[in-house]
Amino acid sequence: MAQFGIQIHRKSKTKINGNGKKIVVARDKKKYEIGNYFSATKLYEKNVTKEMKERGGKRKKILKRAGFVNLLTKKGYEKVQIKGVVESKDNRNFARQNILTKGTIINTELGKAVIINRPGREGNINAKLLE
Repeated sequence: MAQFGIQIHRKSKTKINGNGKKIVVARDKKKYEIGNYFSATKLYEKNVTKEMKERGGKRKKILKRAGFVNLLTKKGYEKVQIKGVVESKDNRNFARQNILTKGTIINTELGKAVIINRPGREGNINAKLLE
């Protein structure tokens, strides 16, 4: 999504040292400091993953579209269909756009559930049934 840019993970330029001076960065941004774009996992009839290359040659699967969830019930985990998004704690517009993030409350075949993992980072959705 264009509204979410890439993040740079390093010390802030505006912080002050112990002696009261501002920190002066003596080099440019490095590739390993740059994060990825927001994956924006959306609701769909089946799960669609995309493989990304990580640092060190590793591979990581991110979830682009989601249709099923691993739902934790009293009996254990069950794979069930997602029916819709009720609300999102991150952004109320995410519920309107059917974007799934950690903490989002969803409707499933067995009732309402809350997502307990990060689908854009892990390649699947795990959720806990709400009573």
